Amino acid sequence: MNVEMVMQELEALGKERTKKIYESNGAHEPLFGVATGEMKPIVKKIKINQPLAEQLYATGNYDAMYFAGIIADPKAMTEADFERWIDAAYFYMLSDFVVAVTLAETDIAQEVADKWIASGEELRMSAGWSCYCWLLGNRPDVEFSESKIANMLDIVENTIHGSPERTKYAMNNFMYTVGVSYLPLHDKAVQTAKAVGPVEVKQDKKKSSFLLASERIQKAVDKGGLGFKRKHVRC
Repeated sequence: MNVEMVMQELEALGKERTKKIYESNGAHEPLFGVATGEMKPIVKKIKINQPLAEQLYATGNYDAMYFAGIIADPKAMTEADFERWIDAAYFYMLSDFVVAVTLAETDIAQEVADKWIASGEELRMSAGWSCYCWLLGNRPDVEFSESKIANMLDIVENTIHGSPERTKYAMNNFMYTVGVSYLPLHDKAVQTAKAVGPVEVKQDKKKSSFLLASERIQKAVDKGGLGFKRKHVRC
């Protein structure tokens, strides 16, 4: 299948209602409004195809960019490729659920995520923190430096309230993920989450939402979710 054929199939799957939901989250034209589950039959036909993924991502169409993340070959992507992808990720559903997810399947994930976290740019930071969430929720604990993750929890405690809005979500999620999926620092994550308290996230044209990681961690513990690891990062 070539890029035109994939675009035609995606367009045929688009629904106005889904499109409106994506737009309310920050997506803008061009987009079709394809539910992610509806993409599976096309994925089965294509499987992994990095050249096609690059062409689709370059269209700037949200659905095509999301689809590109599913068929991409992360191991074939360089740091420069990820920089190009994050540059084009104009809202969090791309930065955190396409770029960060794809990055999480590479050997350079931590290195690139660290740079993004230090960048000071909202969506790069958000993608960096999100990438660690995908990593911690999937890979064995031994793959991480305990002192590094502990230091990152300290950074969250000291900077989350003054961070950009979307970055707050990702940092809050990082506290939760360490608390649930990274057993060596479960206690420290709980202490950090309690010290941070409710995190206010301001939203355009909507009321602020308040995030409370300590409650979420406790709920996961109560349900027997401590030590949870996903089998796969990408759907």
